Amino acid sequence: MDHSLFIRKTGSVFIALLVYIDDIIIASNNDLVVQKLKKTLDARFKLKDLGFLHFFIGLEIARTAKGISVSQRPYALQLLGDTGYLGNKPVATPMEPNLKLSQEDGELFDDPSLYRRLIGKLLYLTITRPNLSYVVNRLSQFLAKPRITHYKAV
Repeated sequence: MDHSLFIRKTGSVFIALLVYIDDIIIASNNDLVVQKLKKTLDARFKLKDLGFLHFFIGLEIARTAKGISVSQRPYALQLLGDTGYLGNKPVATPMEPNLKLSQEDGELFDDPSLYRRLIGKLLYLTITRPNLSYVVNRLSQFLAKPRITHYKAV
């Protein structure tokens, strides 16, 4: 159960309200219901309406006539820049398919927290890049004692 997500469905009207720290996101299939909810919340909490959602916790949201698109392009570019891979060429597969990884092979990585943060960032990236899920799952198995070979596999 998520205590920050509130959903209401009445007949054909759906409305969802998500609270994240000091931000509120409202989504609905009925604009009148959204306006009524915003007015009610504003009377009680004094809201500042920022309009349509464009960015939220590393997600880039775009609305078109066809629907809503979610991207993590800025997040991915930041991650590539932070790791020094921004100028590298893209590859067809996220990890060498036959790569053998072991708990014991190789020297221990000197900064396990760096490895854990990197795997966490990659895990977050799987929201829009499910093709990374297998790699992140494999590399997550070595979070306790990462080796240099595990870091190089990233």
